[in-house]
Amino acid sequence: MDEMKEKKKQQLLDLDRLTNIISRIEEEIVQLRKKYERAIQQKNESGLLLKSREEEVCILYEKINMQEMLCRNGDIEMQAMDEKISFLKMKVAEKKRQIEFLFKALPTKKALDADLVVLQIQYSQCKDRIKQMEAILADPTNESRKRDLGGTDPSPPELRKKIEQIEVELVQKEERLLEMDFLYDHVSRLTARIRTTAGSRQQDTLLLATRISELQKKIKDRTQKMMALVAELSMKQALAIKLQQEMRDKEQFLMTVSARIDQGLPPPKETEIEWLKILRNEKVYKEAAEARARQAAEEEQAAVPGCVHTTAEQRPTAYIPNDEYSLPLPRPYGALAPFKPSEAGSNMRHFRKPIVKPIEI
Repeated sequence: MDEMKEKKKQQLLDLDRLTNIISRIEEEIVQLRKKYERAIQQKNESGLLLKSREEEVCILYEKINMQEMLCRNGDIEMQAMDEKISFLKMKVAEKKRQIEFLFKALPTKKALDADLVVLQIQYSQCKDRIKQMEAILADPTNESRKRDLGGTDPSPPELRKKIEQIEVELVQKEERLLEMDFLYDHVSRLTARIRTTAGSRQQDTLLLATRISELQKKIKDRTQKMMALVAELSMKQALAIKLQQEMRDKEQFLMTVSARIDQGLPPPKETEIEWLKILRNEKVYKEAAEARARQAAEEEQAAVPGCVHTTAEQRPTAYIPNDEYSLPLPRPYGALAPFKPSEAGSNMRHFRKPIVKPIEI
């Protein structure tokens, strides 16, 4: 009987221990499920946030493209304005040159004005003299009003010869005039062609300036990319140097450990710590793999038809009698199962625990 009681007590203890383990595992499962749900919720929120950020990035890229287009148009307009400003500067310089020329010609103008006054006086004197001579010529009583001109009149053959000579000179003058007209037309066509070429060259100059600005922008972008690649290359080189140093340190450490082993000495303390860490990590990985396998088995079992899947905490439906006349076998509660309080929520931290007062009889 004593052995039976001992076995019964041992079985009760084992059953309590297993029940506690099961309840703890179930609590961990519930907590893991809660964490999983929170992780899913955070994932959904992160997805929505990422989508909104992607939309904002697209909008920003569109704004950047618009700003770049505006900058290019502004550069083209600036170049056109620069050309216009240079043309106006040339005009201003021409006007200044004309003003300087007029200022230089001002003393000559004063002298010319004085000469003009003298000539006007002489002109008035000549007019008076002409009037006097007309009065003398119109007076019939004056015998000295006429004056015979010397010389002889040419004969008709001489006159015809003179006319022919004048006609020849007239033909020569007309030929020279035609040559001058032809030369003028040729020069006009050349100037019109040069003017048209200059206008087209101005448009070509504008296009060339636009192309140069685009090439300068591309050169700037390529320079920035090259600088970024150089920086990345320097980082890679630094990482390679660091890895080479680590490799040399590992080789030196391996040689040291090999030398100690050859001498029959134990490895350094750091090696033992690293080995224990590796063993601990392997144990943790193994336990995690077993937990995943158990969870997969439970999920497969829950997927069996007729099995009810629930996230509620499992509650005991049987008890083990502790009287000495009964075997330590589980008995169902039946319809009168004991009350099990639910788990306290997070808002219970705002309440103070009651002070249990001793009962006085």
